[in-house]
Amino acid sequence: MNAAPHPVPFFHPPSRSFAFVARVGLLALFAVAGPASFAAPTDDVYRLGPDSEPHPGVPQGKVSEWAKLPSAAYPGTLHDYCTYVPAQYDPAKPAALMIFQDGQAWLRLTGDYRVPQVFDNLIYRREMPVTIAVFINPGRQPGQPEASQSDWGDKSSNRPQEYNALDDKYARVIIDELLPLLNQQFNLSANPDDRALAGASSGAIAAFTVAWHRPDQFRKIVSTIGSFVNLRGGHVYPDLIRGAERKPIRIFLQDGVNDNRGLRGNDTAATYDPLRDWHAQNIKMVAALTEKGYDVNYTWGIGTHSSKQGGAIFPDMLRWLWRDYPRTDDAKDQGNRTLLVPAGAAPAPASAPAPAR
Repeated sequence: MNAAPHPVPFFHPPSRSFAFVARVGLLALFAVAGPASFAAPTDDVYRLGPDSEPHPGVPQGKVSEWAKLPSAAYPGTLHDYCTYVPAQYDPAKPAALMIFQDGQAWLRLTGDYRVPQVFDNLIYRREMPVTIAVFINPGRQPGQPEASQSDWGDKSSNRPQEYNALDDKYARVIIDELLPLLNQQFNLSANPDDRALAGASSGAIAAFTVAWHRPDQFRKIVSTIGSFVNLRGGHVYPDLIRGAERKPIRIFLQDGVNDNRGLRGNDTAATYDPLRDWHAQNIKMVAALTEKGYDVNYTWGIGTHSSKQGGAIFPDMLRWLWRDYPRTDDAKDQGNRTLLVPAGAAPAPASAPAPAR
């Protein structure tokens, strides 16, 4: 019996979202591919919760050193990547896998997402499966700088081409180049339902594109402030979704109504390009996915092209994404009702069952 789903309290029906956006004034922002490096007042309302913090007694996973992966899909480039292995990983048991585009941003423990700490807490409480995380940065030439908090690589790497194009070349990086190395190092589940991708902005459309081309390998996606816009043709995805057979993809999308809104110029002289309106395109994605019967959830906040809200709700996005990972449930067996500790460690006590009435 699978665990009961964890409802996410941020879901809005599509009809409400369309009406709400119609009432929201457009914010004149420059259209950029990466999250803004500043926080607007509407972003400041989002705060990280306890799931994103370290806690005494919670087993901590290990993060490897960064390694370099030469690319055949993009000759002359390499991808920097590293791994997080939860303390509960047992090489005798296949682990789930989640790969983060723009990995440096999701890994950073002073950033908005803080994946290692979130994974530590949720795995310990059995709110997601034992999952190995991989953080991969966009491809760069050996002489170009590594991606960083101040430069995600839009002007110093292959990020615009890899992440925003709709072809399968970046999927080949993940599946043909990275995945074989990971399989040599770890015992990973071969079930595509046990594999997830995540990204912010252009990293989000890149994650979706990998699953779109290869749902036989990856079927779960977290998208924050996704760039489903006309940077390199990404605005066509809603039409592609409607025109194609439904794929076995589960996706959670987050965006803010003050994301880049396709306006150039000021006041009455401003021109509007609907294909470069981040939020409008995210709404269209949800509408298309919903019409085709995809397993989709979403939330629209008040923020800009920022990772503040995405980071604040990231733990809940994970709970929803992994809500039905297989767990036996037996009232007489406490095996899945204790906190999850590493093999060989003393098991954490289960809560006493409530008395029968």
